[in-house]
Amino acid sequence: MIIRFSLNGTDTRLEVAGDERVVDLIRERLGLTGTKEGCGSGECGACSVLVDGEARLSCLMLAAQLDGRSLTTIEGLGTPEAPHPLQRSFAEHGAVQCGFCSPGMVVAAADLLARNPHASREEIREGLSGNLCRCTGYGRIVDAVKKVKP
Repeated sequence: MIIRFSLNGTDTRLEVAGDERVVDLIRERLGLTGTKEGCGSGECGACSVLVDGEARLSCLMLAAQLDGRSLTTIEGLGTPEAPHPLQRSFAEHGAVQCGFCSPGMVVAAADLLARNPHASREEIREGLSGNLCRCTGYGRIVDAVKKVKP
Protein backbone atom coordinates (compact mmCIF):
# COMPACT_ATOMS: atom_id res chain seq x y z
CA MET A 1 0.00 0.00 0.00
CA ILE A 2 1.05 3.61 -0.55
CA ILE A 3 1.30 5.81 2.53
CA ARG A 4 1.87 9.54 2.83
CA PHE A 5 3.29 11.09 5.97
CA SER A 6 5.59 13.82 7.20
CA LEU A 7 9.07 12.57 8.07
CA ASN A 8 11.03 15.06 10.15
CA GLY A 9 9.09 17.86 8.46
CA THR A 10 9.37 16.54 4.89
CA ASP A 11 6.36 15.19 3.01
CA THR A 12 7.05 11.55 2.22
CA ARG A 13 5.28 9.00 0.02
CA LEU A 14 6.24 5.31 0.17
CA GLU A 15 4.95 1.91 -0.69
CA VAL A 16 4.97 -0.34 2.38
CA ALA A 17 4.18 -3.97 3.07
CA GLY A 18 1.26 -4.77 5.34
CA ASP A 19 3.53 -6.34 7.96
CA GLU A 20 6.37 -3.78 7.79
CA ARG A 21 7.21 -2.21 11.14
CA VAL A 22 8.03 1.46 11.57
CA VAL A 23 11.45 0.68 13.10
CA ASP A 24 12.41 -1.33 10.00
CA LEU A 25 11.11 1.36 7.66
CA ILE A 26 13.11 4.04 9.50
CA ARG A 27 16.37 2.13 9.75
CA GLU A 28 16.46 -0.11 6.68
CA ARG A 29 14.56 1.82 4.03
CA LEU A 30 15.05 5.42 5.10
CA GLY A 31 18.60 5.01 6.45
CA LEU A 32 17.92 6.87 9.70
CA THR A 33 19.88 4.75 12.15
CA GLY A 34 19.48 6.90 15.27
CA THR A 35 16.36 4.93 16.18
CA LYS A 36 17.53 1.64 17.71
CA GLU A 37 15.83 -1.72 18.10
CA GLY A 38 16.74 -3.14 21.47
CA CYS A 39 14.14 -5.74 22.28
CA GLY A 40 11.56 -5.81 19.48
CA SER A 41 8.78 -6.29 22.02
CA GLY A 42 8.13 -2.81 23.43
CA GLU A 43 10.06 -3.34 26.66
CA CYS A 44 13.13 -1.10 26.32
CA GLY A 45 12.13 2.17 24.60
CA ALA A 46 15.25 2.34 22.40
CA CYS A 47 13.02 2.59 19.32
CA SER A 48 10.97 5.55 20.58
CA VAL A 49 9.86 8.07 17.95
CA LEU A 50 7.31 10.88 17.95
CA VAL A 51 4.11 10.26 16.01
CA ASP A 52 2.00 13.39 15.86
CA GLY A 53 4.16 14.68 18.72
CA GLU A 54 3.56 11.70 21.01
CA ALA A 55 6.24 9.15 21.93
CA ARG A 56 5.53 5.77 20.37
CA LEU A 57 7.45 2.49 20.22
CA SER A 58 8.33 2.00 16.57
CA CYS A 59 8.96 -1.73 17.03
CA LEU A 60 5.27 -2.21 17.88
CA MET A 61 3.83 0.02 15.16
CA LEU A 62 3.11 -0.94 11.57
CA ALA A 63 4.35 1.41 8.84
CA ALA A 64 0.81 1.60 7.42
CA GLN A 65 -0.24 3.35 10.64
CA LEU A 66 1.88 6.35 9.63
CA ASP A 67 -0.46 7.24 6.77
CA GLY A 68 -1.55 10.87 7.16
CA ARG A 69 0.56 11.40 10.26
CA SER A 70 3.73 13.17 11.31
CA LEU A 71 6.81 11.11 12.25
CA THR A 72 9.76 12.67 14.05
CA THR A 73 12.87 10.60 14.67
CA ILE A 74 15.89 11.59 16.76
CA GLU A 75 17.40 13.00 13.55
CA GLY A 76 14.43 15.36 13.29
CA LEU A 77 14.88 16.82 16.77
CA GLY A 78 18.22 18.44 16.15
CA THR A 79 21.41 18.37 14.12
CA PRO A 80 25.09 18.22 15.07
CA GLU A 81 25.28 21.93 14.19
CA ALA A 82 22.07 22.85 16.05
CA PRO A 83 21.28 20.19 18.66
CA HIS A 84 17.94 20.07 20.42
CA PRO A 85 18.21 21.44 23.99
CA LEU A 86 17.78 17.89 25.33
CA GLN A 87 20.59 16.58 23.14
CA ARG A 88 22.84 19.40 24.35
CA SER A 89 21.89 18.80 27.98
CA PHE A 90 22.51 15.03 27.72
CA ALA A 91 26.02 15.76 26.44
CA GLU A 92 26.75 18.51 28.98
CA HIS A 93 25.58 16.44 31.97
CA GLY A 94 27.21 13.13 31.06
CA ALA A 95 23.87 11.41 30.49
CA VAL A 96 25.33 9.27 27.71
CA GLN A 97 27.62 6.32 28.05
CA CYS A 98 27.31 3.69 25.33
CA GLY A 99 24.66 5.83 23.62
CA PHE A 100 22.37 2.98 22.56
CA CYS A 101 19.40 4.11 24.66
CA SER A 102 20.04 7.85 24.28
CA PRO A 103 17.95 8.51 21.15
CA GLY A 104 14.90 6.83 22.70
CA MET A 105 15.49 8.62 26.01
CA VAL A 106 15.75 12.01 24.29
CA VAL A 107 12.60 11.38 22.24
CA ALA A 108 10.65 10.26 25.33
CA ALA A 109 11.94 13.28 27.27
CA ALA A 110 10.91 15.62 24.43
CA ASP A 111 7.37 14.25 24.62
CA LEU A 112 7.36 14.57 28.41
CA LEU A 113 8.61 18.17 28.42
CA ALA A 114 6.18 19.16 25.67
CA ARG A 115 3.34 18.02 27.94
CA ASN A 116 4.92 19.05 31.25
CA PRO A 117 7.70 21.64 30.81
CA HIS A 118 8.24 21.99 34.58
CA ALA A 119 8.31 18.26 35.36
CA SER A 120 9.62 17.32 38.79
CA ARG A 121 12.39 14.77 39.18
CA GLU A 122 9.78 12.16 40.10
CA GLU A 123 7.66 13.04 37.04
CA ILE A 124 10.77 12.73 34.86
CA ARG A 125 11.56 9.31 36.33
CA GLU A 126 7.98 8.22 35.72
CA GLY A 127 7.93 9.72 32.21
CA LEU A 128 11.08 7.84 31.24
CA SER A 129 10.16 4.59 33.00
CA GLY A 130 9.54 2.84 29.66
CA ASN A 131 13.12 3.47 28.56
CA LEU A 132 15.86 1.19 29.82
CA CYS A 133 19.51 2.17 30.26
CA ARG A 134 22.10 -0.38 31.24
CA CYS A 135 25.00 2.06 31.69
CA THR A 136 24.28 5.36 33.43
CA GLY A 137 22.12 4.46 36.40
CA TYR A 138 19.52 7.10 35.38
CA GLY A 139 20.68 9.86 37.77
CA ARG A 140 22.51 11.81 35.08
CA ILE A 141 19.65 11.27 32.62
CA VAL A 142 17.14 12.74 35.07
CA ASP A 143 19.58 15.61 35.77
CA ALA A 144 19.92 16.34 32.05
CA VAL A 145 16.16 16.43 31.50
CA LYS A 146 15.59 18.56 34.60
CA LYS A 147 18.18 21.14 33.48
CA VAL A 148 16.39 21.85 30.17
CA LYS A 149 14.62 25.20 30.41
CA PRO A 150 11.12 25.49 28.94
